[in-house]
Amino acid sequence: MHDAVLCCDLDGVVWLGETPIRGSADAIARLRSSGRRVVFVTNNSSATRGEYAAKLTRLGIPSGPSDVISSASAAGSWCVATLGREARVLVCAGAGVHEALHAAGCEQVVDASQAAPGDVSDAVVCGWHRHFDFQRLAVAADAVHRGARFVATNLDPTYPTAHGRLPGNGALVAAIATASGRSPDVVAGKPHEPMVAAVRAVCGDTGIMVGDRPSTDGVFATRLGWPFALVLSGVAGEGGEEPVPEPAPDYVTPDLASFVERLL
Repeated sequence: MHDAVLCCDLDGVVWLGETPIRGSADAIARLRSSGRRVVFVTNNSSATRGEYAAKLTRLGIPSGPSDVISSASAAGSWCVATLGREARVLVCAGAGVHEALHAAGCEQVVDASQAAPGDVSDAVVCGWHRHFDFQRLAVAADAVHRGARFVATNLDPTYPTAHGRLPGNGALVAAIATASGRSPDVVAGKPHEPMVAAVRAVCGDTGIMVGDRPSTDGVFATRLGWPFALVLSGVAGEGGEEPVPEPAPDYVTPDLASFVERLL
């Protein structure tokens, strides 16, 4: 069954910030009751997989860390595979990236808040976090300028919340790129290859991608060779940041609950 696995984005699909999107918990319960596996695939690298699982459970969607794949995991795997376990990795990101790098086997992980310009690093990983400041920007940009590999967990320009859109990781990456004079060497999250490999490793070759951002979730589905279900509860749609593509995706529905109703 081609839809036995569903990969659901989180921000804009399951919740908006701390506010659950109406009907999402019941929709996921219905999917699971129908025998389908639901895996949550997010470009937001700020939290650990355990923290995401705890938030899902708190919002009525019982989950464990193994149910979550984030761009942090993809970035950690890329760093170890490309640079080795002994590489010194400077982190301009949240707890999710720290956890992922340690889980992947990185032995030298340094937070940008505790480093100084002039420190030599093999890589800089930039992920979305709320503590980005001049110190972190200065240290990260200096390391990239000196030749460190520049890894972005994702390039999403905004982050949707119940109260409007916030600057996304693309904005943080752009600041480092401007100050260092270099663009990222690799982007780990959707729709790029490190995340494609991470999802295939967990989910296999067939499934459906459910997301709210055509430029990431939609392109990601194409690269996986999967159908794409676009929900209009996040950044896409009338008055949103991104238009509904033409031709339209395989599914276009107001929200996750409407998609599940149609699918089942």
